[in-house]
Amino acid sequence: MIRYALRCERDHTFESWFQSSSAYDQQVKRKLVECPTCGSTKVEKAIMAPRIVSKKGRDVAPAAAVPASAPPTQEVIPPGSTSLMMAQERELRAKLKELRDHIVKNADDVGERFPTEARKMHYGETEHRPIYGEASLDEARELIDEGIEVAPIPVLPDDRN
Repeated sequence: MIRYALRCERDHTFESWFQSSSAYDQQVKRKLVECPTCGSTKVEKAIMAPRIVSKKGRDVAPAAAVPASAPPTQEVIPPGSTSLMMAQERELRAKLKELRDHIVKNADDVGERFPTEARKMHYGETEHRPIYGEASLDEARELIDEGIEVAPIPVLPDDRN
């Protein structure tokens, strides 16, 4: 997962997580990324300060969104807001985990058969039910092209450790 600082055409800044940089590019191209403030889909990456980690693995300086119009010496994030950002990030992760856990609890895991099962339900060959499973990016695109709604289940960094 990768987190980007983003800015819309009206200079509203916000952050969003993407599976990869190519996933970001594809979603922006399809106008799936929109500003939470004004709803604009004309979105671009904002300049971000790097995340610096000490030798002990602790964060020394968190990544911060820097508007392109800001002078290099201007501090963009006010002091003391780091804990707020961390709290918001924890809340977001908790909600994503809750969503994922709900899906896993209430849907059938069809594994690699996901594209086949989704098609069967879409074309009326089998009864509709909530399912989840695995599909390659190409398989997911094909399903979407056929009018079958699919969405990735959120994967959090903690899940990979």
